[in-house]
Amino acid sequence: MASPKMLKLPEVLEEIEMSRAAFYRMRARGKAPKLIKLPNGQIRCRRTDLDAWWSKHEIAA
Repeated sequence: MASPKMLKLPEVLEEIEMSRAAFYRMRARGKAPKLIKLPNGQIRCRRTDLDAWWSKHEIAA
């Protein structure tokens, strides 16, 4: 089984159209997508976690 797609933080920020500072404020409030910190200190987000976050915050138009 293939491992899930891991997005770098700049890719996540571009997709959700948000600045890094605003993202970290949202993360501090517990409202951001789940992130993973790698042993080298880099941050990643699983594609599935970001998709789940989008679904959770979707509002019917």
